[in-house]
Amino acid sequence: MPRINKTVVLALLITTSSIFLLFQLYYYRQYITTSGLHVLGGKGSLVGKEAQWHLVKKFLGLAHKFNLPVFLADKASLNLLSQEAILLRDSQLKEPHCTFLCTHRDFVTFGLLGNLWKYDASLLEAAEDRGLELLQVGGKDPRLVSMDDLIGSEIPLHLLFRFNSRVLHVVVLYERSGNYLWHGPLRLKASADRTFAPFGKLDFGRYAGAYDRPELLLTTLDGLDVRIPKNFSRFLGELSNNRFLECRYREAAAFYQLYPDDTSPEAMDFRMKAKSLLHLAARVLSELQVPFWLSSGTCLGWFRQCNIIPYSKDVDLGIWIKDYRHDITQAFQKAGLPLKHKFGKIEDSLELSFQGLDVKLDIFFFYEDGDIVWNGGTQAKSGKKFKYVFPRFSLCWTELLELKVRVPCETLDYVMANYGPDWNVPVKTWDWKSSPPNVQENGVWPIKEWDDVIQVY
Repeated sequence: MPRINKTVVLALLITTSSIFLLFQLYYYRQYITTSGLHVLGGKGSLVGKEAQWHLVKKFLGLAHKFNLPVFLADKASLNLLSQEAILLRDSQLKEPHCTFLCTHRDFVTFGLLGNLWKYDASLLEAAEDRGLELLQVGGKDPRLVSMDDLIGSEIPLHLLFRFNSRVLHVVVLYERSGNYLWHGPLRLKASADRTFAPFGKLDFGRYAGAYDRPELLLTTLDGLDVRIPKNFSRFLGELSNNRFLECRYREAAAFYQLYPDDTSPEAMDFRMKAKSLLHLAARVLSELQVPFWLSSGTCLGWFRQCNIIPYSKDVDLGIWIKDYRHDITQAFQKAGLPLKHKFGKIEDSLELSFQGLDVKLDIFFFYEDGDIVWNGGTQAKSGKKFKYVFPRFSLCWTELLELKVRVPCETLDYVMANYGPDWNVPVKTWDWKSSPPNVQENGVWPIKEWDDVIQVY
C-alpha cells in the first residue's frame, strides 16, 4: 500500500480551509450589505440593527405573554411607512432584513393602552429572563386629582427596556374623561440611572401629551406581527402638536379659599348650559377641521379656577384668521345656533357671535403681525374699532368640562395681557372697550362699509 505524503495532505487541508473561510467571508459581506443584520460586538454581543430587531422581538413576546395592548408609535418608523418607495423596496427583499423597526436611532417607541392593561409585578422578572433590563417611571394619576383631593395615586407612565445598548420605550396612554388618550411626562427620580436611555432624544416624555384614540391595524413589519395606527399619517401629525397642560387644581383650590365658589342654582344652570355650548361648538369646528382655543374669560376661568366663570354669561373661543372658512356661519346655524352679530371682515377685525340657550358664543379671529398677534372689536352704534394685542403664543391641549380643548401654552402671558397683573382677583364689572389692559383704539369703520362690517341680528 503506497505511503501517503503528509506534506500533500497538509497542503490540501490548508487550501480547503482557506476556500471555506473565503466563502464564509463573502457570504457574510453580502448578507450584511442587504440586511444590516448579524453585526457582532467585540465580545460576540449583538449590536446595531440586529440588537434592535431582537429587542423588539423579545418585547413583543413579552407583550403577548402579559397581554399588553401595544402598538408602534415610533416617529421614525411610521415616517418610513408613509414612503411608498420604502414599502416597495422592502416587499422585494428576499433575505431577512430589518427596515422599519431598525432605524437610524438607537431606540424604538411603542404605545401601551393603559386602560386595557392590568399591571403585573412579574413583568420585571419575565423581562430579565429574556435578557432585558427594565426601567419603570411612574407619576401621579391626574384623573384622580381634584380640588377635593390634590394628592392622587401613582401609576406607571413609561417603561424602558434595554438590550445590548438599544432601548425600547413604552409610553403608557390612559383614556381621559374627554374620550382622548393622555400620557404623562417622563420625570426621573433622583436615584434613577440617567444613562439608561438617550432621554433627551425620545419622542415622548418631555411634556405630557394628548391624542385622539387611533384605530389600530395588525400588520407584519420586518417579519414580526405589529399593531400600527391605521391612519399613521394623522397620528404623526398629532405628534407634532401634542403637548398637554394639566388644570392647576392646587392654585384653583387656593383661589376658592379666598373667593368661595358660586353654587347657586343660577350659577350651576349657567355652567351646565355653557358646557353644552362648548361641546357643541367643538363638534361643529372639528367637523370643519378648524382648530380653536379657549380665549378671553373662558381661558381665564380654566387657568384660574379650572371651571367656567359663572358671571361671564358667554363662551369665548379664538381662531386664527388663516383657518377661517366661509361655511362656518352656516355650520353653526345648522347646529341650532343662529348668528347674533358679525363685525369686521376677513381682512380686518372679524368677529362672530352666535346665540345659544341663554349663553352666547363669541368667536374672535386672530391676526399675526410681527412679534405680536391681535384680535379686533367693533362698537355697533359708533363704528369704532378696537384692537386687543397679545404676545405670540403656541397652542397646547388641556381638558375643560370633560372636553379636550386647546389653550395658549403660554397661558399666563396670554391672561396677563388680557386682564393685567390682578387677573387672579374676580372683577364682575367689565367694559370690553376700556377694561382690558391690551385694548387699543383702532380707528372707525367708514360709514359706507357699515352694512358689511356691522351686522346685528
